[in-house]
Amino acid sequence: MAGTETHYTLPRPVFDKPVRLLIVVAPYYRDIADDLVRGAKAEIEAAGGSWDLAEVPGALEVPTAIAIADRTSNFDGYVALGCVIRGETTHYDTVCNDSSRAIQLMGLQGMCIGNAILTVENREQAVVRADVAQMNKGGGAAAAALHLIALARKWGGQQKGIGFNSILLADQNDGSSTA
Repeated sequence: MAGTETHYTLPRPVFDKPVRLLIVVAPYYRDIADDLVRGAKAEIEAAGGSWDLAEVPGALEVPTAIAIADRTSNFDGYVALGCVIRGETTHYDTVCNDSSRAIQLMGLQGMCIGNAILTVENREQAVVRADVAQMNKGGGAAAAALHLIALARKWGGQQKGIGFNSILLADQNDGSSTA
């Protein structure tokens, strides 16, 4: 059903200096994870970027790994990959909600993250979404991260003028004018 719909895709962003992304994947379902990674790598390389890859045990560890990398490394953005297939318990809901919420909160703090932690009802849905020749959600997550990086670079040097300029106030206190 979803595979027959058409969706608009933004043109790939162009960068004047190279981008470097970290792909963080939970390979619990190895074949699905491999397809997601394959799609992400292809999209990053098509934009002229480079990538590093980190594997973590499960979807809940993906946001933590991204947060650690953001504090300790120099990546422009991140691609979160994994797959959670509904089971018989509420663990599915916890993993889906908590991993998604953590990634969203980091994004709201200014981190450029594309999220393709698949949350599906069954393996067949996951296979279709991960497959590079079908829905290519790994490539889509990389594209999202690349677009956010492009926006961050576009807006990075702008100041909103909120607050005060301590240098200007100091100069005004000594009687000189810098305006």
